[in-house]
Amino acid sequence: MLDLPQDPVPATGPDPERLAREHAQASTGAALVDRSAAGKLALTGAEARAFLTGQVTADVEALTPGHGTYAALLTPKGKIVADLRILALPGAGEDDGELLLLCERSGLQALFDHLRRHLIGYAAELHKRTLQTGLLSLAGPRALGVLDGAARELPGDEHAAVRAEIDGVPALLVRTDVGVDLLPDAARTDELRAALEARGAVAVSEEALEILRVERGRPRLHHEMDEGVMPAEVGIVERAVSFTKGCYVGQETVARLHWRGRPNRHLRGLELDRPVPVGSPILEDGRELGRVTTSVVSPVRGPIALALVRREVEPGATVVLRPAEGGPTTARVVALPFGPADGSDGDGPAPVTA
Repeated sequence: MLDLPQDPVPATGPDPERLAREHAQASTGAALVDRSAAGKLALTGAEARAFLTGQVTADVEALTPGHGTYAALLTPKGKIVADLRILALPGAGEDDGELLLLCERSGLQALFDHLRRHLIGYAAELHKRTLQTGLLSLAGPRALGVLDGAARELPGDEHAAVRAEIDGVPALLVRTDVGVDLLPDAARTDELRAALEARGAVAVSEEALEILRVERGRPRLHHEMDEGVMPAEVGIVERAVSFTKGCYVGQETVARLHWRGRPNRHLRGLELDRPVPVGSPILEDGRELGRVTTSVVSPVRGPIALALVRREVEPGATVVLRPAEGGPTTARVVALPFGPADGSDGDGPAPVTA
């Protein structure tokens, strides 16, 4: 088994005023969240790239140092075991550089077990990095401004990576869809956090970034994705799947669905009349059309949710939910990401700028 830190003690309950402040910070400023408990592994060796390309959906062999990709590990039937970011670390040759794998903590053990089991016969080694490396997420349009000169060499594409020092603390900087992740040595995480806050970053809760995730319509492992869900159903094919590389686990099913069929379900957004718990069924004439996978209350949009629903449920439809308590309620189905709350044109938070 992997040596993992313990889960943080949950808060007694969300504070709407606090969440509103934190959400505003993540949407307009620079919000800071400690995600050091996230899963981290490394692959090294001459055949590390070839090995990993044959296991996950993305083309790892195509990566150049300082760049990365999003990918998924699938079952032989094309269902999602784990999703991950794969980073070809900068400062090394293309053939012998280290690959850093970042994943949800809930998917770490399955990913580790799969890679270790299939490494036999390859000139590659798998290393644990979860406890050795911290992870601080900067989210918001002012994220790069907080980093100032340290981010000047960071390429503009998502998952790009560069090594830098923040007020004397070395860290790997990785561009994300909402900002920058910083990975220092675990022993210097607190020092780096203090430096970022001194530069203007404001610490927020994981709950605030979870609301942002839902608004952007990004699926999450063991919420929208698990071993009963295919990549096409949650809309990650464009981000995670290569159709030009060689074989990988689950490839046949993913390719067949992409070229010859269409998924029976889609990930949609729900604008709710009132909050409902995760797992609430969506019913029509006694037939289940889907279930809520994540439910939050957005400070700007009110109660919203993500749900996997049958493909015939189109955006604009009104559906009935029947949670276990509180009686039935209705929701409007919307395409993802959620549009701006003020009705203007837009696509979520402002872009990340320096």
